Formats: sequence, structure tokens, C-alpha cells
Amino acid sequence: MPGELEEDRVMIKDSAEASTIYNKGCYGYPMSGGGLELDLMEASYLVESNRLEVVNSDGPITLEDLIRAASLIHRDFEIDYTVYRDLRQRGYIVKTGGDFNFRLFPRGGTPNNSQTKSWVMSVSERATFQIDPFVASIEQADQTRKELLTGVVDEEGDITYYHPCKSEPKGNVNVKWEGGPAVASLMEDRVLVFDQKSAEKLQDHGYYGKQTGAVLQLSLIEAAHLMEKGWLEVIRIASNRRINTDRFKKRALKFQPDFDLRLAVYNDLRSRSLIVKTGFKYGSHFRVYDDDPDKTHARWLVHSIPNDYETIWPEISRAVRLAHGVKKEILFARVSSEKIEYIKLTRVRP
Repeated sequence: MPGELEEDRVMIKDSAEASTIYNKGCYGYPMSGGGLELDLMEASYLVESNRLEVVNSDGPITLEDLIRAASLIHRDFEIDYTVYRDLRQRGYIVKTGGDFNFRLFPRGGTPNNSQTKSWVMSVSERATFQIDPFVASIEQADQTRKELLTGVVDEEGDITYYHPCKSEPKGNVNVKWEGGPAVASLMEDRVLVFDQKSAEKLQDHGYYGKQTGAVLQLSLIEAAHLMEKGWLEVIRIASNRRINTDRFKKRALKFQPDFDLRLAVYNDLRSRSLIVKTGFKYGSHFRVYDDDPDKTHARWLVHSIPNDYETIWPEISRAVRLAHGVKKEILFARVSSEKIEYIKLTRVRP
């Protein structure tokens, strides 16, 4: 007996047919009297799988007509349905409803014998990535002690799944500065340490800078950080006059418009006993070590973002893919007036 389309639901009134469909995948919600109520997502999948026929007052409804009807009721139905179908084909029980697109149950689990494993969000690759609602979703999932999955659907219908979560990176490098500040020279956008003892001290107390020939070169970020801590004194090489920290940072802003944003993240990472180096070669702001960089590889790539950060999903995909390709974790460091929080995105296969 076919199901009947009633507004945004498909009703199966024959109890035997309803029982068969429910018992083979937990589709729909049983009704009193033995019937079954399906939402349009479930009904579309069952029709596409040739397990259900749907009719209305005019007769049988094709899959195209059913999806057209669903699209008029549910915004981005085709995106949600693509993710739903994929998860069902992977053998999961999937339910709609709630604050997220789907509830995903453990493989082999059902709503009758297990708790929800994951919340699932489905988005189009053309959608705007907005950090504020994205973090709100992570926090909501954390409050319910559920894993969060984001399925991004590309223009060919392929899906990339990400597991986003908050992260608290910590390191094992404790820096104790002794004695007076090291001395460096400012030349355009380069900070150079010519004094060998100062260079050795900076390397030994936090792995600051990079030795290039006989000179230790510091990044503008490193120099500003060291100046704020009183560990570095910078002299203009042209005038041989000392430059104070505020003037130095104003100068740095001319070369890096987001200098303050990056410096805030750099300072925070250093406060976590981490070693921080430029991440330019990896397309990020920083590469971060949790131990001696001469003995270990960088564990994280960190990108500094403002509190109201927006971008496109292909940019997020590129960052995650690149980090994965070099066996590192990508962290987006969100800077607000109150705190810096780290968001990790990991590419996963459900």
C-alpha cells in the first residue's frame, strides 16, 4: 500500500507496510493504530530506493515531484538530502529535527536502544563560512556532549565531512629570561641581531629568530613580543637611536595591516609554553611546536582571525587539506576583546 502525501508528511496507514519500513531502518515515527509518519527527507530516500510509492489525490508522485514539493517547503532541501542520503547509505540511522539538520546514531544503533552520537550540519560549498554561528554550534554540541559533524556539499554532490571542536594547545617549553635585554637593529621590515651573545641568548631562551649566516633574524612579531616583555632593545640602524615598543608596532602595522591580530595570537601561544614560527610556507600565519623544534615537527598550523570572521568554504577546505597533507592540525585562533579561542577542524570519514 503506498504512502499518502499530506502537506509536509507522508503517511503510511497500512500497519503491515508501516511495520516493515520502520523495522528495516527505523524510518519515520509510528502512529497509534499501526500507521507510520514519514518526513519528506525519509520519504524521498525510500522512493529513490524503490522501497516506497507515494501518491496524492491526483495519483502516483514521482521522485522529481516529491523533491520539488519538499524544496518548496524546506530551504536548501537538496543540500540536506544529499547529506542524509549519504549517511543512510553508510549504514547509519539518521533523524531530522532539533537545532541541527540531523541526529546521527552509532553504527548499528537505533533510537530505541542508543543515544544520539552526533549532531550533523549540512552546508553548501557556496555558503558563507561565519565564525560566530559556527562557534555557537560547537558550544551547543559540547553542552549536550555530542560530536559535531559538518557535511559540506560541493557543486558535483560530493561531500566532505569535518569534525569541528575547540582546542586548548599546550606546550612543554618553559622560558626563564635572565639578565638584561638583547640588542637588535631595525632595518626596514627586518630585525637583525649582530651581537653573537645576544643571538645565542635568544636562541637558547625560547628559540627566537633564525640564524642566517652570522646574523640572527627576528620577525616583526617576535621582536614586538620580546620588546613587550623587556627582553629586547631595538635600535634603528640608520639613526642609531632606540625605538620604543609603541612606535615599533605602529611601524610594523604599515607592513602588516593585521599585525595587532597576529601579535595577540602569538603572545597567547607563547604564554602556553609553545614555540611559534612563521607559517608562511604552509599558507598560515604560524606553525607551532609543543617542544624543541630541533627535535620535533610542528604540531599545529595556526591562522589568526577576527571575532566577526567571514570567508568562503573553499578557503576553509584549502586550509584543512593543506594541514592534513603535511601531517599537522589546523587551528583557527579567534581573537576577541575578552579572549582568544582555538577552533580545530579535522577532515573525517563518518
